[in-house]
Formats: sequence, C-alpha cells, structure tokens
Amino acid sequence: MHWSEVIGQKEVQERLMQMVSEDRLPHALMLCGPQGVGKMALATAFGCQLLDDGRTSSKAMLDKLEHPDLHFTYPTIKLPSMSTDHKPVSDDFAREWHELMMGGPYFTMDDWMQAMGGENQQAIITAGESDDLVRKLSLKSSQGGYKVSIIWLPERMNIECANKLLKLIEEPPQQTVFIMVCEDPDKLLETIRSRVQRIDVKKIDDACIEQALVERRGISEEAAHRIARLANGSWLKAMEELQVGSENEQFLDMFISLMRLAYQRKIKDLRKWSEVMAGFGREKQKRWLTYFLRMIRENFMYNFQQEELVYMTEKEENFARNFARFVNEGNILPISDLANLAIRDIGQNANAKIVFFDFSLQMIVLLIQK
Repeated sequence: MHWSEVIGQKEVQERLMQMVSEDRLPHALMLCGPQGVGKMALATAFGCQLLDDGRTSSKAMLDKLEHPDLHFTYPTIKLPSMSTDHKPVSDDFAREWHELMMGGPYFTMDDWMQAMGGENQQAIITAGESDDLVRKLSLKSSQGGYKVSIIWLPERMNIECANKLLKLIEEPPQQTVFIMVCEDPDKLLETIRSRVQRIDVKKIDDACIEQALVERRGISEEAAHRIARLANGSWLKAMEELQVGSENEQFLDMFISLMRLAYQRKIKDLRKWSEVMAGFGREKQKRWLTYFLRMIRENFMYNFQQEELVYMTEKEENFARNFARFVNEGNILPISDLANLAIRDIGQNANAKIVFFDFSLQMIVLLIQK
C-alpha cells in the first residue's frame, strides 16, 4: 500500500517520515482519532514504507499486503466450528481480513463483523492472539529489516491479552515497530498508553475529501462539495452519503409529505401517512425521526442564509427554499421536543400508528406558530 491511498493527512504523514529521517522512530506508536479519518490507511502505508527496501520482490509483496514481516492483529469472534478450548486469533480470519484490506483501508467494525460472519457477536482480541504475536515477532526478520505489527482497535483486547502485550511492548523484539490504530484510547490500560507515542489524527479537510470524490468516484464537483461538507471530515461518512441515497430519498419524501399534509390540514391523509410510518419497523422509524431532527435543524439554519452553517443535499435544499420559513424561533424547540418524545416512545414499544398520528396532528399546530 502507498501513501497515495491515504486521503489528506499530509501533516501526520510528514511527522511519521520525519521520525524515520531523524532516526528517532519509537518502537510503539498509537494513532488515535474518530472513525473514518484514515488511521488504518496511515498505519498501513507507514508500515509498508518501513518495510520497503527497494527490491522488486518486496514491493510486489507489499502491494498485495503479503510481506512476511508485516503482521496484522484485529478483533475476532468465536465461530461454532471452533472447539470449546480454542482462543480465536487473527490467523483464523486471515483470508477475510486480506480481502477487506485489499478493498481499501477505510472500513468500520460493522464491515469487519459482516466479513467474519458474526454480526451478532462481540469481537475481541484474545490472549491467544498475544501468544501468537509473541511467537511471530520472536523470529528474525525474513528480509533483514524491520518487523511491523499493526494492531487495529487495541481497546478491544481482553485484560489477559492487554497484560501480555504490555510485556511485549516493554521488552520489544529487535527492530520491531508496533503501530496501534485506536478509536477509544481511554479503554486501554494506562500502562500501555504511557509506553506508546500517541499521534492524534484529525478530521480530513473538506477540500481533500472533495478532491478524492472527484478523482476516485468520478462525481461532479458540485456533488462532491456537498458530500464533503456532509461528511464532516470522515471518508466513511462520505461513502455512506453516496451509498444510502435510496433510504435518504425515502426519508426526504416522508418528511415532505408530512409537512405538506400538516400545512394543508389533511387529517385523513395524515392517518395514512402514519400507517406507512408504522410499517417501517422500529429501528427504521428511529432513523427517520433522527433524520427529521436533522432536517428541522438545517431548515432553521437555512433562514440565516449562511452557506457554511447548512448541511443539506441538493434535493433537501430545493425543498428548504420554500419550506424553511415555517421553522423559526417560535417552534423549533417544541418541534424538536416532539421528535425526541416520539423517539423515546418508539424505543419503549409504544403503538407506532398512534405515536405517528399524534405526531402528525401536533405538527399542524406547530407549523403555524411564529
């Protein structure tokens, strides 16, 4: 993997390379930051850089992430086919991990769980993994250079694994570099945190996301600009905006229908609307209510005519041009309270038809408040 696959983050890249050039590379690094900012991409590109000795054979292995001195550790699950005394290790899912990584170093835990086939389990890094890592890193480098151990989400280590890894970090094998990719460092042992050099990875610049969307996804500059702003510094969020368009469009249609019917006071049609909402299923209903809250906020901010404050798609903004004036200082808080109450009621298994019909009737009153 090459630096070119990392979106933005030039400052972190330069800092890492400066450590190497100044011969002050620590034996343990920890890249911390929110999901989607490219921590795994940075760790993998840097690991490959450390292992690149200029030989054609090394480059070929690194391109395929099959270099014998590049080791990945990641959370795993226990499959029904495994024996009762087996402690799952990364090698048990090496094929699935390799396929996921070759698809690109930007992915979520949900993506990884789906790849392993255990969406309903809790993935952890077991003590068996730390034993396996000790064995691997005790061997000499096959290429005569560094050995790189990339640990994805070390906060998911169980306590036995964490204690064993601590000993390994305290007395690292020769020419071994640990690169941890962490999203919740507070869940790590303090003794581990104190023995690694932490680098905080910030959100990706909007301009970098916009450029990557145009160059890698072939979308228009205008669409890329909107998605980059909605992504809020996360490439994963940008990809989500591209992929979830069908549900968002459905949610927008339901939002527009509610507002138009409530404004026109069409009670019978609002009852039908509530029946459609009741058929969504509770998780989808809560997602729509969350979407509703976002749209109320964005329409309120739209009234200020400050582009940097508004985060809407083109279709959402087209509706907001005529609708936004109905969301104002007099009703935005009651409308938000109404939606939050509906989220609570749905979460407590209230009758969805009643919840949404009452919700729609109250919107009739709230839309005329000034």
